[in-house]
Amino acid sequence: MSILTNKVAIVAGSSRGIGKAIAMAYAKEGAKVAVVARSESEGKLPGTIYATAEEITKAGGIAIGVPTDITSEESVAAMVKRVEAELGPVDILCNSAAVIFYERLAETTLKRWNLIFNVNVTGAFILTKAVIPGMVARKSGAIIHLTSSGAVGARKGGNAYGSTKAALERMCKGFAVELKEHNIAVNCLDPGPIRTEGAVLTRGPSADWSGWGESAEVIPSALHLAVQTPASMTGQVLRRIEYNAKNA
Repeated sequence: MSILTNKVAIVAGSSRGIGKAIAMAYAKEGAKVAVVARSESEGKLPGTIYATAEEITKAGGIAIGVPTDITSEESVAAMVKRVEAELGPVDILCNSAAVIFYERLAETTLKRWNLIFNVNVTGAFILTKAVIPGMVARKSGAIIHLTSSGAVGARKGGNAYGSTKAALERMCKGFAVELKEHNIAVNCLDPGPIRTEGAVLTRGPSADWSGWGESAEVIPSALHLAVQTPASMTGQVLRRIEYNAKNA
């Protein structure tokens, strides 16, 4: 039996990149997967929620694409309701959704500052709150949020993003303490520098990619966190590599 057989997983930000790799890995391990993002059609980046769900289905898995704005309580609530109706009670939430841009703090507009916090922190908060009631009722659940080395190391540019990840990690520790009595594990996963479609768009294809990994390299860590309980691991940040300012 695969390690996630009969589990239901929501993977936010899974139309491409790390989130897609995780969604497909969860499905391969037996989970029924909700592919969640706003990407119903391709834009600047390739990949959609429906394309990811179709890949999973063609590979023999079970998945549905659910368009969701994670910054909206109404949109997230509707998504969870649909997932529960079509796939079953949610056992795993893995959130890979994020906004990132590289510029100095002094040059960051308030509009961009608010946007990045709204997606990376408030969105994570809304997603977590939405799955808690069902997990509490069943006394079981695993919640995983993807973070970044930017939470612990400053660099020239990207510090707004790093600030959101520092806030995210602290929030997860708080949720972990509060949900431990309900047998719900809450952890963060720092995948390290991964060359995704978004990273290439942001940094440019001619950037130095030495030291950067591929999305598939994150899978073992994402699977490990999906099966944790408070008795084994909660309130932790799993960092795949040591912080390196050059590659972050």
